[in-house]
Amino acid sequence: MTESNKTDRALIDRLDATAMLARTCAWSEINSGTRNLSGLATIAGLLADAFSVLPGSLSLVDGDEAENVGIDGGVTRLAHGQHLRLTVRPEAPVQMLLTGHMDTVYPAGHAFQSLTWRDANTLNGPGVADMKGGLSVMLEALRVVEDAGTPSLGYEVIINSDEETGSFSSARLIADAARGKHAALTYEPALPDGTLAGARGGTGNFSILVRGCAAHAGRNPEDGRNAIVAASEIALRLHEARSPRLSVNPARVDGGGPNNVVPDLAVLRVNFRPGDAGEIERARRLIADVTAAAATRHDVHVEVHGSFNRPPKPIDHAAARLFALVKDAGLTLDLNVAWRDTGGVCDGNNIAAAGVPVVDTMGVRGGAIHSSDEFLLVDSLTERAALSALTIKRIAEGALL
Repeated sequence: MTESNKTDRALIDRLDATAMLARTCAWSEINSGTRNLSGLATIAGLLADAFSVLPGSLSLVDGDEAENVGIDGGVTRLAHGQHLRLTVRPEAPVQMLLTGHMDTVYPAGHAFQSLTWRDANTLNGPGVADMKGGLSVMLEALRVVEDAGTPSLGYEVIINSDEETGSFSSARLIADAARGKHAALTYEPALPDGTLAGARGGTGNFSILVRGCAAHAGRNPEDGRNAIVAASEIALRLHEARSPRLSVNPARVDGGGPNNVVPDLAVLRVNFRPGDAGEIERARRLIADVTAAAATRHDVHVEVHGSFNRPPKPIDHAAARLFALVKDAGLTLDLNVAWRDTGGVCDGNNIAAAGVPVVDTMGVRGGAIHSSDEFLLVDSLTERAALSALTIKRIAEGALL
């Protein structure tokens, strides 16, 4: 066995599978849906206690405010949970960013609240894969790397509380943390067979507010300005502009009222999935042109709220080098690490947009995420922690410099 293999083996042997599973179970039993501020405060405190075993400066920080357009057309500010930030050796020559999220898609009143063992290796529960298990893997990998001694490595950890709703509160925090980093790892779950996400498309979510004029539908409809009709035209024109590189999904229209009243309010919700930066620009021009035309044609007032909050994530040369490094670390563990492109989005999109190569599915193997069938394959805790630890060790040794 070579000296390198010996140090790899020593690193892996330090992993504590029992502790990883216990943390995952304890964290998953706490409901931390994005809007459940009490639950988020609880899990943030537990995560702060757990990650305090690492050196450096740890804090829970407030993020930016985000807006919400209600079904009544009112624009309000959304409150978010705090985000965890840990900074370790910022003066070290090699710098990394590791990110994850503490929120889940299951609100406080959701029926899916408990853990169930499906078999000896399959744990069903809210957030076990997405991503309480991933957070446990991240912590364990960093713990053993620290135990081994890595003075050349500095890193930041960001665990946000709003990833599942677009990271509007934490986007600036992540962008700031990404600045100057050589590589990043994000702990979204891998597929059950261990396949990683490669290139990702982007996403944008918009609420288009249309205000018309109410009138009696029988006595004087000509005095009304029908907001539902105008919003419907906007939805149709946007949908007609979709292409293989731009998905357009008008998802919901709120508004209207009694049949005998011309509706004076509609709120159209639309999701866009651009395949590249050029499609984002086309979509922006499209939104502006279509809404302006509808406002003129129907004599209504139109306001557009929202943004393209996740830019597309291509696999450029730097990202390909990082994927190759992860694959090589996997071979040491007899893992055949593969990846494929996906239409899903995550904080990895924003990290890549900051110019930092990122592998964003370093979390556990699992599946059925965002459903009551969500599950974690328990043996992947050790497997994925080992993969992360070896990857971080190689980066610390200058493999990407």
